[in-house]
Amino acid sequence: MSEEADERPGVPRGERGATAVTDQVVAKIAARVAREALSRFAESARHVPAGRRTPRVNTSVRRAPERTGAARDADSAAGRQALLGEARLHITVELGYPSDIGAQCAAVRREVTERIRAWAGMEVSDLAVSVGRLHSAHTRDTDRERVT
Repeated sequence: MSEEADERPGVPRGERGATAVTDQVVAKIAARVAREALSRFAESARHVPAGRRTPRVNTSVRRAPERTGAARDADSAAGRQALLGEARLHITVELGYPSDIGAQCAAVRREVTERIRAWAGMEVSDLAVSVGRLHSAHTRDTDRERVT
C-alpha cells in the first residue's frame, strides 16, 4: 500500500473494513477442487454416477486475529501474503473401485490445501478425506442396494 493511501482523511487505518471468507465459500472451493482432483483419475471417475461426483464438505473457519500496525508493516515489508484465517475441513468422496484410493485421497488433500491458501487466503490446519462409498464397475448398472 502506498503512503498516500495510509494518509486518507476521515477513516482511521484500523477501521477501514476487513475481508471475511465464510464457511460456505471455503466449502464450495474445496468441493470444486476435490472434484477436479478426482477427475484426473479417469478410470475411477468413470464408475461413479454423475450425480455423485461432487464431494460433500464440512468446514469450520476461524478468522485470523487482528494484527497491529507494526505486524502488518513487517508482513508487507517481507512480501508475505496476509492470511485471513484458518480452515478445518472434512471431505467425503465417492470413488470407483478398483482404484488407487490412497493416491486419490492424497491428491484431494494436496490440491485442496494449496487452492484454499491461494484462493481464500487461509491456512488449512486440519483436512480429513474419507471415502463414503465405493462404486464397482460390476454393480454400477444395478439399482439394488448392498446386501448384508
